Amino acid sequence: MLRDKVQVLVTLMIGTSMAAIDSSIVNVSLPVIQKEFGVGVDDVTLVVTAYMITFLLFIPLTNWLKNRIGYYNLYIGSITLFTLGSLLCSLSGNLEMLVIARVVQAIGGGAIAPSSLGILSENFPREERGSAIGWWGIGNVMGPALGPTLGGVLTQYLGWESIFYVNIPIGVIAILLAFRYLGFLKAQPKTNPPFDVKGYLLFVSFVILLQWTLTCTGSKYGFASWQFIGGVIVTLLSFYLFVRSARRPQPLMDLSVFTIAGFNRAFIIVAIRSLALFGGMFFLPFLLQGLLGYSEIQSAMLLLPNALIMLVTRPLAGKLADKGLIRNISIVGIVLLSASFFLFARINIGTPVWFIIIAMLVRGLGISFLIAPVSTAMLNAVELSQTATATSLNSLMLQLGGSVGIAISGSLHSYIYAHYLAKQYPQSLSEHYALQDGFIFTAVVILLAIIPAVKLPQKVYKRLRDKEALGA
Repeated sequence: MLRDKVQVLVTLMIGTSMAAIDSSIVNVSLPVIQKEFGVGVDDVTLVVTAYMITFLLFIPLTNWLKNRIGYYNLYIGSITLFTLGSLLCSLSGNLEMLVIARVVQAIGGGAIAPSSLGILSENFPREERGSAIGWWGIGNVMGPALGPTLGGVLTQYLGWESIFYVNIPIGVIAILLAFRYLGFLKAQPKTNPPFDVKGYLLFVSFVILLQWTLTCTGSKYGFASWQFIGGVIVTLLSFYLFVRSARRPQPLMDLSVFTIAGFNRAFIIVAIRSLALFGGMFFLPFLLQGLLGYSEIQSAMLLLPNALIMLVTRPLAGKLADKGLIRNISIVGIVLLSASFFLFARINIGTPVWFIIIAMLVRGLGISFLIAPVSTAMLNAVELSQTATATSLNSLMLQLGGSVGIAISGSLHSYIYAHYLAKQYPQSLSEHYALQDGFIFTAVVILLAIIPAVKLPQKVYKRLRDKEALGA
C-alpha cells in the first residue's frame, strides 16, 4: 500500500510542470535572444528545434532505462540533468552554447513526463488513478498554458536568462522532495536488458526524416513536389523498418500494446488531439498579436483564463473518470475543444475581450475533460508490465503529433493566405481569412476523435473489480 500519496503526487507534479513550462516559455524570448546574439531567424529557431528533437529522441529510452536503473534513479537523474541544463542555458554567452545547453535540458526533460506518469500509474490503486492523473496533469498542461505569460513577463523585466534561472530553485526542490518521498521506488527490481541499437537508429531516422520532410521539403517545394513525395516515401519506409524491428525479442519499444483495442482507441484520440491542438494553437499568436494588435504580454494574459479553468477542472475530470464516466466526459471534452476553435474563427478586429476570454475558457474546459479520462483509459487497458511503454508512447505522441501539427498548420496557413491573395483580396483580409479557415479546419479535425471516443470504456473500474473478484 502506497504511503504519503499526496506528497508523492506533489513531488511528481513539480518535476513535470517544470519541464512542461520550459516547452513554451522560450518562444516569447526568441526575438530578444536573436537580437542579443546577432543571429538570423533561422539560426535562433535552433533553440527550440534542438530541444524538441532531442526530447523526442530520448523518450523511447525511458523504458529501457527504467529496467536497468529503476524509476527512482531515472526520475532523480532526469530532474538533475534538466536543472543542470537550465543553469548552462542561463550562462550561455553565444548561440552555440545555448543550443548545446538546450540539448542537455532535453535529455533530462524527455524522461520526466513518462517516468513520473509511470510511477503514478504503477503505484496508485486503479480506483484512484483517474483522480491522480487529473491532479498530475495540471502541471503537464498548465506549463504550456502559463509558459508564454511567464516568459513574456520575465524577459521584459529580468532578461531572457531569467526564463532558465527560474528552473534552478524548482529543480532543487523537486530533487529534495524525490529523495524524501520516492525512496520506496528503490525496492523496484532491476533487470539488464540489451539495448536495441538497430531499433533506436531506425527510430532516430524516422523522426529526423519526418521533421525534415514536413518543415523543409513541404514548405520550400510544396506538397505536390517530387522532393516532398520522395521524403514521405523514405519516411514511411524508415517507419516500416522500425515497426518490423520491434518484432524481435527485447525490442526498443514493446509495440505489442497496439494489439490491445482499448489502448488503440485512447492512442488515436491522443494523436488527433495533439495534431489539431498544437496546430490550432500555432495560429493564436498571429491572431492576437498580428490581426488584433495585442502586445506580447497582453496576448499572453489572454491565455490565462485557459490555464485557470484547467487548474479548477482537471481534478474534477479525473474524479469523474474514477466514478465510471470516462466515455461521456471524453466526448464532452472533444465537443468543447472543437467549439472553442469555432469561437476563435469568429474573432475579428473589434471583437470584445470578453468573447476572447469565453473562447479560452471553453478551450480550457475541453482540455480538462479530455486528457485525464483518456489517459486513464489508456493506462487501464494495458498490463502492469506494459505501463512504461504506454506512458512513453503517450508522451511521444504528444510531442511528435504536436510538431507535425505545427508543421502542417504553418504550411496550410501559407497556402490559404496565398490563395486569397491570388483572388486579389487585401493582405489584411487574406490573413484574417487564412486564420479563420485554419481554426475551422482544426475544429473539424478534433471532432474526428469522437469516432474512437464512443468506444471508450464507461465503467471500467467496476468491470475490473468484478473480473478480479471472479479470479480472472
